[in-house]
Amino acid sequence: MPSVAKRHFARLRTFSVSTAFAFTSAALLLAPLPAQAQAQAAFPTKPIRINVGASAGGGTDIIARLFAEKMGGPLGQPLVIDNKPGAANTIAADLTAKAPADGYTLLMATNSAQVIAPHLMKLGFDPLTQLTPVGMVVTVPHVLLVSADSPYRSFNDLLAAIKSKPDALRYASSGMGSVQHIAGELFMAATSTKLIHIPYKGSSQAHQDILGGQVELMLDTTSSAINLIKSGKFRALAVTTPNRTGELPDVPTLAELGVKGAEMSTWYALYVPAKTPPLVLARLSSEFSKALALPEVQSKLKGLGGEPSMLTREQFIKLQASDDQRFAALIKERNIKLD
Repeated sequence: MPSVAKRHFARLRTFSVSTAFAFTSAALLLAPLPAQAQAQAAFPTKPIRINVGASAGGGTDIIARLFAEKMGGPLGQPLVIDNKPGAANTIAADLTAKAPADGYTLLMATNSAQVIAPHLMKLGFDPLTQLTPVGMVVTVPHVLLVSADSPYRSFNDLLAAIKSKPDALRYASSGMGSVQHIAGELFMAATSTKLIHIPYKGSSQAHQDILGGQVELMLDTTSSAINLIKSGKFRALAVTTPNRTGELPDVPTLAELGVKGAEMSTWYALYVPAKTPPLVLARLSSEFSKALALPEVQSKLKGLGGEPSMLTREQFIKLQASDDQRFAALIKERNIKLD
């Protein structure tokens, strides 16, 4: 074959192969997606449940309902709150970890179930491997509070009473192994005092007994207690973070009052089962981030005394791992056990 003819034939063959490849690629793009991929692309097609490990009215519940409202519209499906209080939020976490990984079961959790409870309890799930975050919501301080009717009008009044009556005054928490429990243990260690721990199934139940005089004090999250403080039912004596909170500017920190080593804060985050499909997780993460960025959400979180998160999902995963190590060391060092 002449050289010119050979070159012409080669061009025709290259064109044919390229054209065939293009048509094949287009056909693949136009072909129906597998059933599972179609379901992920259409997500969600039914209501979504958010498990909450605290009772209605507590800080976790308030934050979960805020995001249920703001995410439900864009997702086109209602997000329904299911309160499962008790066991330091681990009942709700366990149910979520073992739920189908399809995006229809979420968990609004705190560091109590995720990085504290694993070092205090024998759990039927692993929070770090069976749950994965959609995103971090907010970090809030704890506040040392008493009833407005309490005879303890200042931190020094309360501390003097605790020291004069060892093992007599009672402090409430939202459950054994909860962040409030650990905050109380840190407080006792830092002040060389002893208190009686009274655990409840959520902060709202504890609040009732503080108001009723059955329990003297609590180191609760500002997200749970801020409304009762602002309404005058609770008296805030100190906050447990290095700096004062903007919502309680007149309340000193424990460090200002001479108490070192009692710093404690709580973070809140939204989770799904770890094997949730990437497309579903990406959709949830996107709507979560949009909700978190809304001015009214930012205002609400700050109104709870919190600092809205600025961490990416990947940055929060690293923070969670770091906190897991920190609390493991703390619990071992303090020899904290659940009776």
